[in-house]
Amino acid sequence: MHSDIAIELTDVSKRFGAVRANDKVNLCVESGTIHGIVGENGAGKSTLMSILYGFYQYDTGHIEVFGKAQYFNNSREALAAGVGMVHQHFMLVEPFTVLENVMLGNEGGKLLKEGRIAAETELKRLANEYGLAVDLHARVSSLSVGLQQRVEILKALYRGAKILILDEPTGVLTPQETAELFRILESLKAQGVTILLITHKLQEIMAITDNVSVMRAGTMVAHRKTSETSKEDIAELMVGRKVLLQVDKIDANVGEALIKVDNLTIKDAQGVERVKQVSFEVKAGEVVGIAGVSGNGQSELLEALSGITKVNSGSMIINGHEVSRKKPASPERMRIRGLAHVPEDRHHMGMVTSFSASESSILGYHNDKEYNGRFIMSRSKVRDYCRKLMDAFDVRPRDPDLKSANFSGGNQQKLILAREMERNPDILLVGQPTRGVDIGAIEFIHRRIIEMRDAGKAILLVSVELEEIISVSDRVLVMCDGVITGEVPAAEATERELGLLMTSSDAQKEVVA
Repeated sequence: MHSDIAIELTDVSKRFGAVRANDKVNLCVESGTIHGIVGENGAGKSTLMSILYGFYQYDTGHIEVFGKAQYFNNSREALAAGVGMVHQHFMLVEPFTVLENVMLGNEGGKLLKEGRIAAETELKRLANEYGLAVDLHARVSSLSVGLQQRVEILKALYRGAKILILDEPTGVLTPQETAELFRILESLKAQGVTILLITHKLQEIMAITDNVSVMRAGTMVAHRKTSETSKEDIAELMVGRKVLLQVDKIDANVGEALIKVDNLTIKDAQGVERVKQVSFEVKAGEVVGIAGVSGNGQSELLEALSGITKVNSGSMIINGHEVSRKKPASPERMRIRGLAHVPEDRHHMGMVTSFSASESSILGYHNDKEYNGRFIMSRSKVRDYCRKLMDAFDVRPRDPDLKSANFSGGNQQKLILAREMERNPDILLVGQPTRGVDIGAIEFIHRRIIEMRDAGKAILLVSVELEEIISVSDRVLVMCDGVITGEVPAAEATERELGLLMTSSDAQKEVVA
């Protein structure tokens, strides 16, 4: 192995029972480069990275790190060899300070004070060298998501990582935080750190990586120099067919407002205002997107509109029916009024994973006469209906009796979308429609949303994916800290402009200026 190669995998395989998660995978990563790994859900990316970081052990094959053969039994051994990982969900203790988090498990001897001084000195050096400025004495709970991610990177570097694996690192970042992360990655690369970037965002692959490797069904199907490929080429390699990345749509033909929200305020169980005097409309024949970092009131807004959460003040008119504190609604009543809801969290609100697909396919509609006789529900009618939904939305496998948990995330999402969309509602609320969904299914879901819009439905779309918001929506509203900070026609929207509106309720002034 050459000295300029950081990682070399040869015929690496890993089984989980009958499932071959990795099948004779080959990968060569040059030192001091940013190397992207892409593939659909279940392609084997996470398993491969878990093997590299010592979470799993490979069954057969060979791994070399900086020219030395390795078989990691745990992540401590991987770190000792120079391999660090920043997880999609941060592994930080929120009440602890930055310094305490970095030292945790690596205190530097019996005398904590001496270890603390040495750690602080080293962390300041690393922060200066790699442009990772962060207050070492700040509590992690007080830091933004972008700064928490810096802490995770610092933690890995402090433990001696020369190879850094980043798993979906921009999933919870604003565009500005993403740009800052990319600056940090370029700085790390310039200092000789090797970076493995796992992401489903093809525009990020094109923007930051030197090379990209594509996985499909547990195998490595292609390696490309990023400068010599395109998003379309990578998408086709991932899926095995051509994929339409741009949403194809005609101009919206809008009608009357089917959702009218006026000075709406929603409080959570602790009495904290999550939605603050919000007003907007959604008209028939248009898609209105709500952009924002998760946790800024979008979830509570969807729950209020769908009848799950009560209104504290203000009012809503849904398809001609008023909803307010004095005139509450329920999810059942909202459905009767022509509203369908695809919730953000499909596992906790969209389906019961222990139920069969046929049972999940009628949740919320299970009292309908078409499935029920005088005394009992007709299982055969429910199965037949589920098969019809599966055919219409290409849900695989076409097995109404299979447990909901045993479908892939994309097929679970298509089943929920089918359940809600095939009811032909006047209004559709869609939360994170493509979260955890494969690129081929994303294309399908977007096309279905546009078909509903063209059929004259009013659609409210909530997504943290700005590319999705801009391409699917006709108008974009931005929420930050429970407030709508701006409205932009989707055709004129840029990720930078939306990102500024997403960062604070004062951001609108900066955009206008």
